[in-house]
Amino acid sequence: MNETSAHGPAPVPVPWQSLPSHRSWLDDETRRLLAFGAAAALPAPGGAAYLDDAGVPDPSLGVQTWITARTVHSYALGHLLGLPGSAAVADAALAGLTGPLRDSEHGGWFHAVSAAGEPDVPAGKSAYDHAFVMLASASATIAGRPGAVGLLAEATAVYLERFWDDAAGRPVDTWDVAFTTLDDYRGLNATMHSVEAMLTVADAVPVVEAGAWRDRAARAAAFVVDLAAEHDGRLPEHFGHGWEPDLELNKDRPGDQFKPYGATPGHGLEWARLLLHLEAITAGSNGDLVRTAVALFDRAVADGWAADGADGFAYTTDWSGAPVVRTRMHWVLCEAIATAAALHARTGEARFADWYATWWDYAEKHLLDRREGSWHHELDPRNRPAATVWPGKPDVYHALQATLIPRLPLAPMLGAALRAGELR
Repeated sequence: MNETSAHGPAPVPVPWQSLPSHRSWLDDETRRLLAFGAAAALPAPGGAAYLDDAGVPDPSLGVQTWITARTVHSYALGHLLGLPGSAAVADAALAGLTGPLRDSEHGGWFHAVSAAGEPDVPAGKSAYDHAFVMLASASATIAGRPGAVGLLAEATAVYLERFWDDAAGRPVDTWDVAFTTLDDYRGLNATMHSVEAMLTVADAVPVVEAGAWRDRAARAAAFVVDLAAEHDGRLPEHFGHGWEPDLELNKDRPGDQFKPYGATPGHGLEWARLLLHLEAITAGSNGDLVRTAVALFDRAVADGWAADGADGFAYTTDWSGAPVVRTRMHWVLCEAIATAAALHARTGEARFADWYATWWDYAEKHLLDRREGSWHHELDPRNRPAATVWPGKPDVYHALQATLIPRLPLAPMLGAALRAGELR
């Protein structure tokens, strides 16, 4: 085992990413995850189910747009990997986005539809959901899936008309279902996934359109560079109408699924990786992006990793860095692995390779579920499976990407890199 010490991870003799044996292990895990998640594919009218711990669809949770979109994206990548059966899952989920989840009256996509096919009207229309629809349609277009090009055109048009605030250089967050009333809340989570989607869209659209999407992503990223400097690497998640930080939001319910109180180390890690993708994609040597990526990584590790004496990342911290929600979310560890790989690829610094190995050891010991499949999505502070925030195993998106990013270049984004045969 690659044990940690008070001074950080133990060094590894050879960076794991360079070892054919490790890349073979990652490939096995990619296949295992995709085999588990395939059960999410729903028959006509389509969509992707929320999966329970055993990988069985939970009809009580309906069909949700963000899960359906992430399933399209994941299985489009599976198809680009040449894994039989992936296309059928991607296409079934895609049918949900062109069918029951699409609002044919007002445009855009419902947050969810119930098992009876009733749309979730009270949830309104969110930038988070719509960013994932863009990601899904872009990846499906790159993978050549039927209907994807039309979905991408519609998704990008809706996003630009309803969510992208060009004056601010980042998206608004939530409308009512009819797109008549815009909420004052602004969120960094939706902004982050918008950047991921926009960089992927740029790989899927004609060259004459790609630059504008990358420019939008760069403007949103520049805001995060400033935020990181102003808040010592702890990124505010919640903002008011004028993008003034609301540091106390949800202090009374800190474990909210989408709007937790405080700083979220996992999002600091995810932003760090996206900044590195952006720098590589724009083919520049942008010192601000790299420095910010390193600062976000270091802050997330200092605040979040083993902060209460046990290995694992605390879900959230307060503004002094003290843990608030101490449960361990699988997606945070996935982003830590992917970001460590990206930083090692960009900087060559051995410490990032050491953390990478340490976190895969932790994942194998605590998160990979060798009995039921996939990864436990949540652990308690003693690293036992829990379900206080994320019951079940909703989808494979984060874990799948953690197995692919260490084997791909930083540019282009995942789908285009796989299409170009860049997998190592």
